[in-house]
Amino acid sequence: MSRAVDLVRSRLKPMRDVWGTLKKHLWGILNAVLLGADNSMAESINSRIKMIKNRARGFRNKERFRNAIYFHLGKLQLYPSGVRQ
Repeated sequence: MSRAVDLVRSRLKPMRDVWGTLKKHLWGILNAVLLGADNSMAESINSRIKMIKNRARGFRNKERFRNAIYFHLGKLQLYPSGVRQ
């Protein structure tokens, strides 16, 4: 606990700012660590959507962009039954 007191009493503004940030987000940090929660799945999906957008070099309208996302990320079975990939 003495380290926290050192941060509060520090003369360096960046160190006090670090303490303020930690104090402000303490419950969120503890929850993330204890529950093992993260946003890796959301980041993965965002990355894949960005890849679709870059490959297409732009879409004419939002509906076509949305359809491309559904097509590429929908995990649809496009092969007839009985055909192996």
